[in-house]
Amino acid sequence: MRVLIADDSALVREKLSAALSEIEGLEIVGQTPDAQIVVEFVRTLSPEVVLMDIRLRGGNGIDALRTIKQGAHAPLVLVFTNYTHAEYREKCRDAGADFFFAKSSEFKAMLATLRVFLTRPRYTSANG
Repeated sequence: MRVLIADDSALVREKLSAALSEIEGLEIVGQTPDAQIVVEFVRTLSPEVVLMDIRLRGGNGIDALRTIKQGAHAPLVLVFTNYTHAEYREKCRDAGADFFFAKSSEFKAMLATLRVFLTRPRYTSANG
């Protein structure tokens, strides 16, 4: 499963990259702190999953999310953020987010969700 990480914090991107690299069958195809670049990376790198924050440089994650989800082959999008108020959850849901996780308390739940999607036929190899 091809994953793109979009977060304005280099430390968070590093932590996510370290955790995701330990999951067999998951490949990190790109990382960016920038809202415009995440949209371009979705077009050029064709990730199956985008793990993104609401706060990004050069724009915001909600606008980027809307754009990403308009594509014909839109990836699964997991919002992973510190902005967890109900209004943000609603805006992300309305923009097309598939999942919404709080950085402060749902890191393990986010990883578990990725593992579940790895077991689905779309993401597993036909050769085992």
